[in-house]
Amino acid sequence: MAKGEIAGVRIAGIASAVPVQAQGLEHLEFIDPEQALKISENVGVRTRRIAPPSICTSDLCYAAAARLMRELDWAPGEIAGLIFITQTPDYVLPATSYALHARLGLPVSCYAFDINLGCSGFVYGLWIAASLMQNVKGKTLLLVGDTASHIISPRDQSVAPLFGDAGTATALEPSADAAPIFFELGADGSGIKNLMIPAGGGRHPRDASTGVRTLREGQNIRSDEDVFMDGAEVFTFTLQRVPGLVKAILGSAGCGLDSIDSVVFHQANRFMLEYLAKRIKIPPEKFAIALRDFGNTSSASIPLAITTSGLRERLQNSTARLLLAGFGVGLSWAATVLQCGPGVFPELVECDESIAEAAV
Repeated sequence: MAKGEIAGVRIAGIASAVPVQAQGLEHLEFIDPEQALKISENVGVRTRRIAPPSICTSDLCYAAAARLMRELDWAPGEIAGLIFITQTPDYVLPATSYALHARLGLPVSCYAFDINLGCSGFVYGLWIAASLMQNVKGKTLLLVGDTASHIISPRDQSVAPLFGDAGTATALEPSADAAPIFFELGADGSGIKNLMIPAGGGRHPRDASTGVRTLREGQNIRSDEDVFMDGAEVFTFTLQRVPGLVKAILGSAGCGLDSIDSVVFHQANRFMLEYLAKRIKIPPEKFAIALRDFGNTSSASIPLAITTSGLRERLQNSTARLLLAGFGVGLSWAATVLQCGPGVFPELVECDESIAEAAV
């Protein structure tokens, strides 16, 4: 695995935004009430936040960033960098970061670019942003989110009950007093077919047939333009990689779980999270599970969990040592150990369709 240690950077705050619409599993076409209850108990999802077609990922990330900048009292002209991480961009081109750059009123001296990452995207993004800040001095916005519901068939029971939509903003600033941030990152491209959208790119362009939803394995109905996930393979990958990832990042940071205040994993599903916590021997009081009311929000799940769990109140007023780990699509994995807080962690922003009216 790739290793990294970065000094002189701190998280000044994190904000999250979700669509106002909450949808229970009972609203899915293929689920009866008894089945909905069983699935909910297993995956740990009671409701998901679902964006209407008019709301894009950039809208949610803009709402989070605008709130965070306002509460931090950061002027647009102070921002030196903007990184937008998503697998559901507004456009094929240009990069959606440029639309956000304009919408946030950032200066022409501010660099901006997109990164196509999912479940590991938040930790990868922290590593990239903090690394760039070693050379490009100044404040940086890391915007991470997905509107996964836009790319999922509502009749595919392997994914539809799991995924919700969210956007987040993380503010990073130079700080001579900041403790080092430690990173471990890895990838295994041999597993790309286990979690993917087969059609729509250059390898398999859209045509008249790719958007037609048909009956697939397990009685699931989807098209080649919808997300496919082999849950068994992804679960196996997670069990193979995450325990070693946690051991490696603790080794890099020179500490044990006893000195970690809170562990936040990618919020895949409750069964997987509880299995990992038990196997790694993470104390329940240190382990955040925060997907009940949101679902699996892909790249946004770690910052969303931080800002909607008991961690939010703690980080507003004090410091905590966090272990964060993301894993999934790619296949990819990444972990960090860092000191966080005190900082600005606003209450959750809820967005209706008006958030899209001023979009570029």
